[in-house]
Amino acid sequence: MAEKILMKTPLVEMDGDEMTRIIWKMIKDILLNPYIDLKTEYYDLGLENRDKTNDQVTFDSAYATQKYGVAVKCATITPNAARVDEYHLKEMWKSPNGTIRAILDGTVFRTPIVVKGITPFIPTWKMPITIARHAYGDVYKGVEIRAEEPGVAKLVFEGESGKKEEQIIHNFAGPGVIQGMHNTDKSIRSFAHACFKYALDIKQSIWFATKDTISKKYDGQFKAIFEDVFKEYAEAFEKAGIEYFYTLIDDAVARVMRSEGGFIWACKNYDGDVMSDMVSTAFGSLAMMTSVLVSPDGKYEYEAAHGTVTRHYYKYLKGEETSTNPMATIFAWSGAFRKRGELDNLPELVNYADQLEAACMDTLNEGIVTKDLANLMEGVTPQVKNSADFMAAIRERLEKRLA
Repeated sequence: MAEKILMKTPLVEMDGDEMTRIIWKMIKDILLNPYIDLKTEYYDLGLENRDKTNDQVTFDSAYATQKYGVAVKCATITPNAARVDEYHLKEMWKSPNGTIRAILDGTVFRTPIVVKGITPFIPTWKMPITIARHAYGDVYKGVEIRAEEPGVAKLVFEGESGKKEEQIIHNFAGPGVIQGMHNTDKSIRSFAHACFKYALDIKQSIWFATKDTISKKYDGQFKAIFEDVFKEYAEAFEKAGIEYFYTLIDDAVARVMRSEGGFIWACKNYDGDVMSDMVSTAFGSLAMMTSVLVSPDGKYEYEAAHGTVTRHYYKYLKGEETSTNPMATIFAWSGAFRKRGELDNLPELVNYADQLEAACMDTLNEGIVTKDLANLMEGVTPQVKNSADFMAAIRERLEKRLA
């Protein structure tokens, strides 16, 4: 390739933490900058900078995504008590993903990267399962109180009309913990619309599950809104030959395990968080799960579905070699480039995204893998590479495809 591909509109680039931050830079140096005149609006969402800015940088990155339309995000730490001590934080900052999702009011769609040489742990699965994760509220926007003494916990709602509702949560005889969480009809309705539209786009049936037998008002509202919104899509679903299916979450898990795949599984926020990790691992590796957050007004934020790979980062800090799988993070970049190219009418950028993903698959199909995939490969003798050498192998095949 004689000249670098020029971009018109910047991507919103959200840097992250630990080993994925190291991988992020390697991807840019090895696979992006040699081919693209990279134009990004950069936000450092590393935990130190979030603490330094009192988390304002997270809000700014979300607002920038609203402005420019397409973002790509590195994995970030959501601190717990141990992380507060480790990083000497001012406070236990909330999940940056939760903050961004709340501002964009989007839905997360997560799909595993399927490789020929890797048979899913669930032998009946023949096609990918896409997890549609509601991206707002629940425990991710929850508030919590540590009750240090006996007392009464109450749930109180005071309406603007003056109406007041109050329920006793629990009479504490001793110390305990209290959590309050919420959701909104508007967000649930946006989630339902996104799911049904996406199902029609990719011509796949959609399953949705909650626990409305126990949570009759909270989960029951999810079920009711989905049923109401689906009325707008029922005819289109019938024409497309696909269906909407509702069941309880425990029954859904059992059905998914017996299925062949090839459908969208819509989940509430926490269920989607857990099940996406389960599905990605069953298809091969947590590092093989793509993720895109889509807002109702057509804004996109691409990221890997996995975390910051802390164990590898500690090895890296000791100077030890690591073999960290960068696939999902590479696909986050390629997804963002493809969408940016489509929006800006840049077919060369779309083609680059396609060829980058194809080069990744070429590499894996030849048995060149990171350590996490070595024992999963069938039909080829795996050649385990460290992270840099694995990306160098991808670049070699990318060069051939772009020649």
